[in-house]
Amino acid sequence: MKHFVPAWALLFCFPAGLALNLLRWCTISDQELTKCSEMSKAFARANLLPLLACVNGGSASNCTTMINASLADAVTLDGGTIYQAGKEYNLKPVVGEAYGQDLGTSYYAVAVVRANSTLTINSLRGARTCHTGINRTVGWNVPVGFLVDSGRMALMGCQVPEAVGEYFSASCVPGASGGRYPPSLCELCKGDGAGQWRCEPSPRELYYDYLGAFRCLVEEAGEVAFVKHSTVTDAILGPAPPSWAQTLQPGDFQLLCRDGSRAAVTEWRRCHLARVPAHAVVARQDTAGSLVFQLLDQGQQRFKDGSSSFQMFGSAAYGGKNLLFKDSTTHLVPIVEETYQAWLGQEYLHAVWGLDCDPTRLPKSLRWCVLSTEEIWKCSKMATAFQDKNLKPEIQCVSAASPEECMEKIQKRDTDAVALAGEDVYTAGKKYGLVLAAGERYAEGDSKDTYYAVAVVRRDPSNAFTIHELRGKRSCHTGYGRMAGWKIPVGILLRKGLIQPQGCDILQAVSSFFSASCVPTAKKDNYPASLCELCIGDNNGDNKCNASNQERYFGYTGAFRCLAEQRGEVAFVKHSSVFESTDGNNKDSWASQLRSTDFQLLCPNGGRAEVSQFAGCHWGKVPARAVMVHPDTNAVAVYGLLSKAQDFFGDDYNGHGFKMFNSTDFQGQDLIFRDSTTEIVPAGEKTTYSSWLGQPFLESLAGWESLQCSRAALESVNAFLLLMASLSCITFHFS
Repeated sequence: MKHFVPAWALLFCFPAGLALNLLRWCTISDQELTKCSEMSKAFARANLLPLLACVNGGSASNCTTMINASLADAVTLDGGTIYQAGKEYNLKPVVGEAYGQDLGTSYYAVAVVRANSTLTINSLRGARTCHTGINRTVGWNVPVGFLVDSGRMALMGCQVPEAVGEYFSASCVPGASGGRYPPSLCELCKGDGAGQWRCEPSPRELYYDYLGAFRCLVEEAGEVAFVKHSTVTDAILGPAPPSWAQTLQPGDFQLLCRDGSRAAVTEWRRCHLARVPAHAVVARQDTAGSLVFQLLDQGQQRFKDGSSSFQMFGSAAYGGKNLLFKDSTTHLVPIVEETYQAWLGQEYLHAVWGLDCDPTRLPKSLRWCVLSTEEIWKCSKMATAFQDKNLKPEIQCVSAASPEECMEKIQKRDTDAVALAGEDVYTAGKKYGLVLAAGERYAEGDSKDTYYAVAVVRRDPSNAFTIHELRGKRSCHTGYGRMAGWKIPVGILLRKGLIQPQGCDILQAVSSFFSASCVPTAKKDNYPASLCELCIGDNNGDNKCNASNQERYFGYTGAFRCLAEQRGEVAFVKHSSVFESTDGNNKDSWASQLRSTDFQLLCPNGGRAEVSQFAGCHWGKVPARAVMVHPDTNAVAVYGLLSKAQDFFGDDYNGHGFKMFNSTDFQGQDLIFRDSTTEIVPAGEKTTYSSWLGQPFLESLAGWESLQCSRAALESVNAFLLLMASLSCITFHFS
């Protein structure tokens, strides 16, 4: 390894970090070392302090290792390497590059399509694509990382090129040639036009770099080009447009936005895949960033224009480009918040997270936590089926007595993954710090496994009360302890302080809040009479308030009937309950004349809404169960395994024997996955329990947790919460 230390620097023998009398700059090539030596001499002639010495690390990764080991002090890195340096060594960015043109310390990665194209970011599967080059920031890392992180592209076993090759129908990714890459990644490349240098990562490949990728789109080899924000206007409106762009207008092209919309190519600030952070100088935590900037700031004031022999932001004299600093740098700026996360920003962080998959660090097996003999049986068959298809990592089955024991095992790294439902997602996230890797999706319109909890009232202009005026009203509930009819609404009312129990006597508090109710129950001991006052039993008046169909006001339909027959003034049901019993959909005599327009919803914010507006006016949304893992587990790899597996085993008629979403062969129901699952989907940006559950459901849980209880009452509430967990077979997620 080559080192350069000026002769005058040998007079100084200060330890690294001590008052920063000597700053050892790490270079990544011989060309950089030459420039660094010239910078060191120039700074010395100008009497700039601290003194500057140069060390050649040979590569960016070597430099970060050397800085961590106190063999060097600073190096300039791009965004991807800043991420790795921060994650692995806790190095911090201290000085950033700025590029002028109102961009400050960033530029933008965009996806460009023809204006007459129908593509969106959500329909890229199967498209033909143009990339600046393999492992390039805007042409590869950002778009591929974004597609992986958002769950649009599944990644199994860290096999990124293979995943891209399967996702797009054909591409030009200069540099992605040879046996380690799928042939489709070079399929669209053109070479020099005479059949030579095809897919080479150099200007000899006509579709290489920013302009090349855009040309690939212009010449209709590809349907989308991944370039930087200025590429289109530079090519079309620049001082010397290339011949293939001279008849084009910016309006001939559009950008694909992250939210699925499209925009003009001039709207890159709001419509892009990621803001790409500028290069930055990084250092150890014990290095004073202000002193590093002090030295570089003195340097740029003296050596950034053409009047001096040394140029900080020029590389031509050393036979290279972007040496030490990018040549396009206009000035350097101090970084105030010295964390790699703050400098990179959330958009870019998510992109690099999507590609943060090291095959050497993947476990050989994924240990799945199961909760019953039947689940062990199905899990073992799943492991064998996955192995037969060479799916990685392999599945191992670990049994536990309860969901919480699974959570403890995952927290201690004794197992890796579990599918959880209901309040278990909340407990796993809040108490054990687990995160989501994937979720289940059910059939469109499935109101059994995915629904909104709503409060339905009659449309009555003379009595248009709101949630804040519920006290003293007559209420209809699906049943005691049930989700939409009890747990969620009572929890919300507790959270809002509308119900204020003495101690933890919830039943008495609810009976005091409503003037009369029907809350069917299986346990009548010490049950307040008013909670059964509105119930009517069977046709003979027997079985009043029973938690069964013998009570005509039990369940979703029963609670709505209680409202429809004007026994109650509000019914706590699911969103589909109104439609199932109105507009001729229920032929029973009590429902045959009802119209959905006769009813409205009470919103938790104090307003009212039409019954069709349940997505914006609900008390809780119940969509799906979730697969949860330790935060250090590669969630992308977990989803990638399940996504690839469901290609083989997701259909009950798949012809491969094992059925992921069917439990009949194992004499059970909803084993590992719910039987009504149609596919496993990524958690996307909702990787935390709070983002997955949503604010309304969190508020309902907070309502229960806010109770001030005596020890005996606390035991009662704990028992109640355990009952809630045992009754819940679904995961909660709210808009």
